Amino acid sequence: MEFSWQEILFAFIGGLGLFLFGLRFMSDALQSVAGNSMRKILEQGTRTPFRGVLTGALTTALIQSSSATTVLTVGLVNAQLLTLRQAIGVVMGANIGTTLTAFLIGFNLQDFALPIIGVGAVVYMFFKDKKAKLIGQAIFGFGVLFFGLTIMGQGMKPLKDLPYFIELMSNVQNHSELGVLIGMIFTFVVQSSSATIGVLQELAYQGAVTYHQAVPILFGDNIGTTITALLAALGASVAARRTALTHFIFNALGTLIFLPLFLMGIFEKMVIWFTNYIFVLLPGFAGSWETLNIKLQIAQTHAVFNISNTFIQLPMVAVLAFIVTKLIPDSKEEDLRNVWYIDKRFLNNPAFALSQATRETLRMGELAREAFSNAMEYFNTREHKLYQRSMILEETIDRLEREITDYLVLVSQKNLTSENSHHAYIILQALNDIERVGDHCENIIEQADYAIKTGVTFSGEAQVELQTITDLVDQTLALAMQLFDTKDKEMAHKVIQNEIMIDHLQAEYRKAHIRRLNEGKCNGNNGAVFLDTLSNLERIGDHCNNIAHYILDDE
Repeated sequence: MEFSWQEILFAFIGGLGLFLFGLRFMSDALQSVAGNSMRKILEQGTRTPFRGVLTGALTTALIQSSSATTVLTVGLVNAQLLTLRQAIGVVMGANIGTTLTAFLIGFNLQDFALPIIGVGAVVYMFFKDKKAKLIGQAIFGFGVLFFGLTIMGQGMKPLKDLPYFIELMSNVQNHSELGVLIGMIFTFVVQSSSATIGVLQELAYQGAVTYHQAVPILFGDNIGTTITALLAALGASVAARRTALTHFIFNALGTLIFLPLFLMGIFEKMVIWFTNYIFVLLPGFAGSWETLNIKLQIAQTHAVFNISNTFIQLPMVAVLAFIVTKLIPDSKEEDLRNVWYIDKRFLNNPAFALSQATRETLRMGELAREAFSNAMEYFNTREHKLYQRSMILEETIDRLEREITDYLVLVSQKNLTSENSHHAYIILQALNDIERVGDHCENIIEQADYAIKTGVTFSGEAQVELQTITDLVDQTLALAMQLFDTKDKEMAHKVIQNEIMIDHLQAEYRKAHIRRLNEGKCNGNNGAVFLDTLSNLERIGDHCNNIAHYILDDE
């Protein structure tokens, strides 16, 4: 029989490309439909490791991507929203949730691929509702996934008669570690265990790979998928790197436990028993292990492996956490100047990315409040350590403004809803005002330095006036930052009223200052510092007023 390497290669590359595109297209749509609820599910459903497993399995089954769940989990740990122990449970659950894809492939839906694509395309192209379009996108991706499998299957069919391939698979059966290595490398290259398991199922269905040759490769696929999380954790926090390493250890330990059991014939009997006595209880299932096609046998093996591995290692969560903590020790305290909450891993989920950008902006606002308190304390006490802290805060505020702005630009390049687009606009506007507050705090520091050099002191009356307006500005700044978080309409009106009062106080104190000048109670240097400081305080009030109006305009 003659082989056309070109036909085999083209069909494999094209089919795999369609499969990966369909899987990604479907997963992106499902993640967008889930929106910010994904984060809420992961945050609220992880109080115990067992609940974390259920949450991880459910989330992965919904969005059809264990990599997406794991990467999101790493990001949540990096953003200090999940602890390491909570994340370990989610990672274990993600491995169970991803088995659903293998079952869907096992049901041989290829014959329906084209009508599924047609339905998805119609809904995606002609429906105006955003959610309906996303559902159409998911259906279209689902159909393309199976169409890609069909092309791959047809292209790889001749491999079962190819001597080189037969010899390679024989070596896998005789040297199981070779199969594990093949699975690891293939999944590392493709960056999707669902895709590599789908290829494995199709090869088995075409008769090119036997069940006993497929299982070691299947174990390798499970280890290879952890590479995605390991790569995602590069440059992340210590806790995030620990989470990714736990994922690798969990899957590698599972292979070390179950590969010997498989070689002894014990694991295969476990899978058969599970199928005949447990799986048979599921609605719509009729028959036994022998009646399943080999695709479903591989899917069932995948499920039993991940479920059994989870039950074995779930009681060891504390031990796993201890091991990775020793392997990746604590570093110095996280740098204040780094971003804490935003992460490029979240960009595929714009609603969640925007909620994290809001958190980072709120943190920037808290730093601006600290910068204000610090500047006024330095103005009054002239302590040098306060000056040093002010410089760090000003640098941090400027850096955060750049980082968050760049992040929002990336988010805006996604297909945003009008609501999300407006949310991004409000954050961008508020960022500018918060950064300007930091600038005015720096100006106050400069006025304090000038006062030190020229020996400026204020009369008791001037000190009382400055303290009065400072207290009101501080209260208004606190309200504005709280308002940005709560979107409370009454609070917005309170900020606006405070800002009007600040304007009145500034005008009143300017007149009082001119009176003191005329009475000879203060000199020109005193006046310059007093008036410039008043002006900076009034401008901070203006920026708080701007934030209040963004919220009211949004309402």
